[in-house]
Amino acid sequence: MISTTHKRRSMALAGTALAVSLLAAGCSKSDESTSNSNNGASAGTGGGPAATVASSAAAPAGEGCTLAKYGATKIDLKNAIVGFSQSEPETAAFRVAETKSIQDEAAKLGVKKLLHTNANAQLSKQIADIQDMLNQGAQFLIVAPLNSDGLDPALAAAKAKHVPVLTIDRKVNATACSDYVAFLGSNFVEQGKRAADALAKSTGGKGDIAILLGSSGNNVTTDRTSGFLTEIKTAAPAMKVVAQQTADFARDKGQSVMEQLIQSNPDITAVYAENDEMGIGAVNALKAAGKTPGKDVKIISVDGTHNAVQLIVDGSYNAVIESNPRFGKLAFDTLQQFSDGKEIPANVIITDDQYDETNATQKLGNAY
Repeated sequence: MISTTHKRRSMALAGTALAVSLLAAGCSKSDESTSNSNNGASAGTGGGPAATVASSAAAPAGEGCTLAKYGATKIDLKNAIVGFSQSEPETAAFRVAETKSIQDEAAKLGVKKLLHTNANAQLSKQIADIQDMLNQGAQFLIVAPLNSDGLDPALAAAKAKHVPVLTIDRKVNATACSDYVAFLGSNFVEQGKRAADALAKSTGGKGDIAILLGSSGNNVTTDRTSGFLTEIKTAAPAMKVVAQQTADFARDKGQSVMEQLIQSNPDITAVYAENDEMGIGAVNALKAAGKTPGKDVKIISVDGTHNAVQLIVDGSYNAVIESNPRFGKLAFDTLQQFSDGKEIPANVIITDDQYDETNATQKLGNAY
């Protein structure tokens, strides 16, 4: 079920043929890993309603990126070497689904060679990985940035060789169509707003909230926090945020931080976790403390993993705002359109789904 605030998330389409073609690409059901660009029954295995995309209002027609503006040359994807830089260990469900989506689409298209690296949450390694792929002849780069800042040396190296770069799932603090082509991902501010609306609904608009923050230094954490804090004031003015603490998007840290918060704020009745892993950690901590998550303490998180949605079904969770990890088809479609000389908006935004007590059982197969 999409909340009533879903209408706010419809971004104005740029008046270009690209916006229309990207919308069609985002809705395509021809690919197993992204065949329904939302989340599949298991990590990287398709399923779920198709995602839609819209160009950001921040990049109106005429201000997007083209091959000529970027200074790149036309390259046939099937004869290309494409590099994919993953930022974090492929153990969390989001990263597993994201990587498999890229690999599956490359294989489906018959891309000449896909170079795949994993920075294992080390910024210096991600920079080195990207530079190494460029040295191996990468002609396109798809990058899942570890942080919004710090990738400048890698982006500069790609720019020097006129290699197009798409960033996915996290934005970089750099200039579109100069340092990179475009960002593909979710509207994280709106995710935070939707989480606030869901929490207000599940609590009746009353109670004390603890926020488990994601890792610092990237726009995902910043945007999901600002969106939530802005919206909760309107959606539930009687609710109070009594604690905010970083748990780095990790389940074990989510559990340990929640244990601390239970001790310091025993009257917490609601938790907003900025990803499912931290939310699941909070569930474990609450159970160990003798509380009943989902009832004594309402829990909302962002991602859409199978484990979190299953907790809704089991009654230990209240809602999950989806963040779609399957970028494969959209990324390669965007690269093809770019290579064909069409204009790419600076931001290509995916419309994410939502899970709660009313639909979790029905939609469990869509979770990744």
